[in-house]
Amino acid sequence: MMSATSTLALTHFVTLADSFDKDKVTPGVLGFIVFAVIGGAVWLLMKSMNKHMRKVDFEEIPEDGRAGTPAPAAAAPKPKTS
Repeated sequence: MMSATSTLALTHFVTLADSFDKDKVTPGVLGFIVFAVIGGAVWLLMKSMNKHMRKVDFEEIPEDGRAGTPAPAAAAPKPKTS
């Protein structure tokens, strides 16, 4: 059997439940927590990626395969002498 206090408490909850729009869906606290965790994971991944990219020392090898020599500049066409 329910006491008068529990009945009164349930009555207050029922009136609060009726005041909400039953057709409206919101993400709530769980949606915020999931979004915050995903945002934190992306931030940590970006931080790690930047750390690894700073370590990269890239030197392009020319097409002829010799490293350390500059690639030859495009030769200017010779003027025709007639």
